[in-house]
Amino acid sequence: MGVLALQGDFAAHAAALARAGAMPSEVRAAADLERVDALVVPGGESTTLLKLLREFGLWEPLRAFAARGRAIFGTCAGLILFAEEVRGPAQDSLGILPISVVRNAYGRQVDSFVDRGRVRVPAQLRPALGGGESFAADFVFIRAPRIARVGPGVEVLAEHAGDPVLVRSGAILGATFHP
Repeated sequence: MGVLALQGDFAAHAAALARAGAMPSEVRAAADLERVDALVVPGGESTTLLKLLREFGLWEPLRAFAARGRAIFGTCAGLILFAEEVRGPAQDSLGILPISVVRNAYGRQVDSFVDRGRVRVPAQLRPALGGGESFAADFVFIRAPRIARVGPGVEVLAEHAGDPVLVRSGAILGATFHP
């Protein structure tokens, strides 16, 4: 399991994965990406991450990783990077998840908040996760994006105030919040 370690809260994501029993490795180059079978793209600042992906030669390797059906989880800025369309303002993205997002839709840093919600568990994962249809989780919104449109084939796994906040399409999972 890799964690994109260019910018943002990658250390917190790696620590959470380790607590869950995974052995996370930091991904900073295309060669690192070839050594992992799944990847977490953490929150941070999406425009900075875009610049660093290009500088470190990871733009196309990340798109190829997704095209091969590898599991990828993006949180906050990671979700923004995955979206087909980014607004507020518009910016480039990898375009690997058929959604539209609005950047910073929940307000500025000072408007950050935590709320408790429920995550729906896809049927095929229920046996591995104790059989329940859903579980409670804290959603941490820090300058979070809002999912404005969900495309065909995208499954909504969690909502907040009627908006999708956790979505899945194939092996790609994206959250507007920090877990």
